[in-house]
Amino acid sequence: MNNYIGYVTVEILTPITSLFSFNGMRIIMAHTILLVQPNHKAETRTYSDYESLNECLEGICKIFEEHLKRCHPDQPSITYDISQLFDFIDKLKDLCCLVSHKIKNIKLYCPHSKEWLKEKIYIMLRKQAGKA
Repeated sequence: MNNYIGYVTVEILTPITSLFSFNGMRIIMAHTILLVQPNHKAETRTYSDYESLNECLEGICKIFEEHLKRCHPDQPSITYDISQLFDFIDKLKDLCCLVSHKIKNIKLYCPHSKEWLKEKIYIMLRKQAGKA
């Protein structure tokens, strides 16, 4: 039995939009919903929506930066490295996103995990560092 479902290629078009090709079909990534649960209490669950995956990734970084500001209110500027950001993400009870994909005329939301988000954040920050 073959579980192969196809191949996926990725090309970055702009910082905001990525274009995926799945078995030759072009898929544009667009609207993204971020789901966050900081701790075990269900009432801490929140969501945010973004026009693109890139905006969502930047939103995750901003959530971490706001956390740092709350933890260090007396410091006028705070620096951090990616390992601290990833530790913060790992300590969240739950973090995932739903990314909208349009294949032909069908709009789908595909779920993605913390690990997937960390990989995308790493790629985004590496590209930003390369432009600086």
